[in-house]
Amino acid sequence: MQRFKNILYVYEPSVAQQSSIARAVELAQHNQAHLTLLAVVSEQIAGIRMVAAEEGRRDLNAIRVAQQCQQLESLMAGYDQRGSFAYKVVVGTRFLEVIRAVLRDNYDLVMKPAEDPDWMNRLFGSDDMHLLRKCPVPVWLMKSQERPSYGSVVAALDFNPYQEEEGQQALNDLILSLSGSIALSYSAEFHLLHSWEAPEMGLVRLWADDPDLSEMVILEDERRQHKAGMDRVVERLNSLIGVEASRYLAPKQHLPKGSARKVIPSVVQMLQADIVVMGTVARTNIPGFFIGNTAEAVFDQLQCSVLAIKPPGFVTPVTLE
Repeated sequence: MQRFKNILYVYEPSVAQQSSIARAVELAQHNQAHLTLLAVVSEQIAGIRMVAAEEGRRDLNAIRVAQQCQQLESLMAGYDQRGSFAYKVVVGTRFLEVIRAVLRDNYDLVMKPAEDPDWMNRLFGSDDMHLLRKCPVPVWLMKSQERPSYGSVVAALDFNPYQEEEGQQALNDLILSLSGSIALSYSAEFHLLHSWEAPEMGLVRLWADDPDLSEMVILEDERRQHKAGMDRVVERLNSLIGVEASRYLAPKQHLPKGSARKVIPSVVQMLQADIVVMGTVARTNIPGFFIGNTAEAVFDQLQCSVLAIKPPGFVTPVTLE
């Protein structure tokens, strides 16, 4: 995956880091990229509310930052001579400081172990969701105990089969190139996933003489249109990664009918996917596609790693101030 040159790894104290940092180091070495490890110390943890005096607050911050630096150095002890690494520890709100670091230092990828909150039946925590919504560069959230080698990679795609949309095509190109590259890197099974709906189905019984037949015709026509759209996706994949690489991957197509927020997590689980590559924001008004809340509903149900992509031109609401 010769794409990323300046990678930011975000330390997550609530989970084990070994497999996540190993993947980050591997990616950095493969890309000949610079890797920065960032830890964010919460002001509350650092003692802001416990100590009233300004001098005491500074002392506690300094102690906490020094401890975090030692943890980062220990985490990277086995990799010190294997690449270009740096450490940073800052005080503040984690997701804000991560995004500000991206804006300030031009990182092109954020990698982070998922928070995996033990009080909810979902993988991603609050900071993770903030990054998925607001970080302007791709965010790779990893299960803390994932396999060293991915065996199943899913690209979740959003497209309008009736009209090609420039913004959506650009986003899908990113999803295809990155997911295809990951699948090639690990010789993994590669799956292309797109859900579809037929919203006019609810109206057909109001006017059709034979509603059952009319519904069947509408469904088949809608399925055929989306299948043609998926065939165009495969052609695009050929042009992005090369025909030979695409043939080697032999991507399997999945076109489940139903709401994306329901069928995407179900198919991902059925495929036992190790990682899903998908967009978090889509420029379309077609019902059922990934549009903000739909993407979040999908993330809430996933139990595998995620590489989340923003469309070109996305502007984060977070500022440096």
